[in-house]
Amino acid sequence: SDIGSQKDRVVTEEAWLQKWETGNIGFHKEQGHPLFQKYLDVLLNGRSGLRLFFPLCGKAVEMKWLADMGHSVVGVEVSEQALKEFFAEHNLPYCEEPVPEISGAKKLQSASGNISLYCCSIYDLSSSIVGKFDGVWDRGALVAVNPCDRQRYVSLMITLMEKNSSYLLVTVSYDPNKHKGPPFYVPESEIKSLFG
Repeated sequence: SDIGSQKDRVVTEEAWLQKWETGNIGFHKEQGHPLFQKYLDVLLNGRSGLRLFFPLCGKAVEMKWLADMGHSVVGVEVSEQALKEFFAEHNLPYCEEPVPEISGAKKLQSASGNISLYCCSIYDLSSSIVGKFDGVWDRGALVAVNPCDRQRYVSLMITLMEKNSSYLLVTVSYDPNKHKGPPFYVPESEIKSLFG
């Protein structure tokens, strides 16, 4: 695929944690992502009470918005700091519990129970742990995953989707030889071959 010099680039879990620790989180959108508002109707498709998944969620404000609309939100993020900041910034009480199936993982759940955020590698999740979802908001996950892991990532995402799931995906387009990423360049042709 035409992703230039990016195909072998690897960003470690430690590097992502470092970004959160140093506040180098230019990818976080305080006001939410403009494309979320624009395509929210496509994601929800007139349905209420959905289970929605946020891969590599960070502290995305859209999780709170959807929960406030009556949906159930599940996210996964490797940075515990990001998850704790999410609950703190929205003044949401939460409880923390281990995830028995995943060594060292934690689940942070809002007191109301409609937001469950897993602190672990996304690759440790499975539908037997988190269930399946009616919709996915992939705002910065596919473009953050190391290019060599894309197939693994998409294969997992497909197993987490209900039959009539909506998958809202945001990518970025640029010359991959001029920017090393992340966000990584994922051409439309690759999205089609990954998701089918």
